[in-house]
Parts: sequence; structure tokens; C-alpha cells
Amino acid sequence: MKTFTTLTLALRALVVLATPACAHESHNHQSYSAGEPGDPKKPARTVEIAMSEMTYEPSKIEVKRGEQIRFIVRNVGREDHEFLLATTKENLKHAEVMKRHPHMEHDEPNGVRLAPSKSAEIVWKFTKTGTFEFSCLIPDHRDYGMVGRVTVK
Repeated sequence: MKTFTTLTLALRALVVLATPACAHESHNHQSYSAGEPGDPKKPARTVEIAMSEMTYEPSKIEVKRGEQIRFIVRNVGREDHEFLLATTKENLKHAEVMKRHPHMEHDEPNGVRLAPSKSAEIVWKFTKTGTFEFSCLIPDHRDYGMVGRVTVK
């Protein structure tokens, strides 16, 4: 009986610990700071972003308020990398969550995680002026400089 109770408690603990990795607090977006998901059926300017070890190329982009951008994001590096578009404050907060859950997958319209030699497309409409960033929140990547800037005028 003691073994059964111990096993039951251990299984419950695993369920509780696994829950944040699947549904953590930062992914319930009602709105996005850098604008909104774009409409793939509407015209967009294409910007290709190459990700490699601790860099994005290009690392600076200028857009006009209301402009829709089709980001073609390619991982040309040897490690997994991310492209997550938000404010610096939001990305720093999310980076802390990623330190606790480094293998977290992103299923958001403003971000993607890619294995080496993979690519993805993000269509984004910039509805707000300001400076936003795209960064890799895999632990240590952002700290080593894997950050880019989008200036919306």
C-alpha cells in the first residue's frame, strides 16, 4: 500500500511539473505589442532573415506604420534558433520563462523556432509606431547578442 501511495504522489507531481511547459503564462496573447498577424492573401513586402549562431542578417529593419511584412526566416546555423517579435520588455520576460523550459515550442503568429536548415514564414502587419525587436530566447542566445530591431515610423 505504501508503494502505491508513493507512486500516486510521484505521478501527480509529474503532471503538475509538466503543465507549465505545455501551457505557460506568456502565450495567452489577446493582442500583440508589435502589431497583429498579417493576412497572407494581401500584398506584403518580403524580408528574408537568416539566423545563425548568435546573429540575424539583417539585424535592423525599417517599416512604415500599417505596412505588412512577409518574413522568410531561415536557420542557416548549426543549432536551433528562434525569431520572436515583441517589445524588449516582453522578450526579456519570456526569456526568463525559457530558462526554466528551454525546449518550449512556440506556436504563435509572431514567433517560430527552427532546426538547422529549416525555414518558415511569418506575415505581420505593423500597426503601431516604435521600436520592436526580434530575438532568440533559447537560453543564452539572446545574452550573446542574438537580437534584431524593427523600427516602425
